[in-house]
Amino acid sequence: MTNHIARPITPAALKELRATDDAGFTRTPFTEAEGGSPLRCCLRQSRTGELLLLVSYAPLRRWAAETWARPGAYDEQGPVFIHAEECEGPAPDATAAGYPYARPGALRTVRRYNAEGHILGGRLLELPELPEDVDQGFDEAFAEAFADPRVALVHVRAVEYGCFQFEVRRDF
Repeated sequence: MTNHIARPITPAALKELRATDDAGFTRTPFTEAEGGSPLRCCLRQSRTGELLLLVSYAPLRRWAAETWARPGAYDEQGPVFIHAEECEGPAPDATAAGYPYARPGALRTVRRYNAEGHILGGRLLELPELPEDVDQGFDEAFAEAFADPRVALVHVRAVEYGCFQFEVRRDF
């Protein structure tokens, strides 16, 4: 059981990204050959044979559009995998199953943002080697982030490619 909710890309944003991504391009779907790509629409890994898109996504920009924040230069975009067609989203028990893409030993950045969308810092998180400790590693990083009352949301990114993994928002 995790202490925070990993948020997928919203259905409204997914619909837009499938038409035109955040870099302004229409992307061509492809059939997943091996499986294992991190899907940000349903927060699971892809399966062989699924039809996917690799799109450019600007998570902070989309959050700012909802909240009227002004991230300015902190707005960034990067590649994410999504299903080419509408999917079921995360499984109802996804949070109980642990944080997505929590591969033991993986390196993640846990980046903190205030209500205006400005970076308040962050930290490098090396996920523990024991699978049963991985969720606890994330929980500790999120507790540390949200101990600062100015932190409104946290983005988790993969160090290897800089890809956005998921978002966690402050519980109000």
